[in-house]
Amino acid sequence: MVAAAVHARIDSARIRSVEGMGFAAVREGPTLEATVALTAEAVGNLPEPPEGPIVAEGGEFYEEPADRVGLSFQPDFKYVESIGERETVQAAHHAAYAARDLLL
Repeated sequence: MVAAAVHARIDSARIRSVEGMGFAAVREGPTLEATVALTAEAVGNLPEPPEGPIVAEGGEFYEEPADRVGLSFQPDFKYVESIGERETVQAAHHAAYAARDLLL
């Protein structure tokens, strides 16, 4: 599995700038615990810690409640609420796919 974290400045409808990216990879299979740990490692590999919440799609964490998943992240954690957040999550997906292709 490969995870990418994107630190971006956004408004409600778009990404205004990308401040950095962090990546992490493991060979173990996808479980909730492995996915949370991998994502936390990718966030930890950002050049600067994010100031705002860590945002993801619910499906990334097997539809577990955000408050349960959020115990593993600092600062805060939440699921996508705006178009700008969705665009940032999509950028992270594209980066993770590209990194995975490089590793194969």
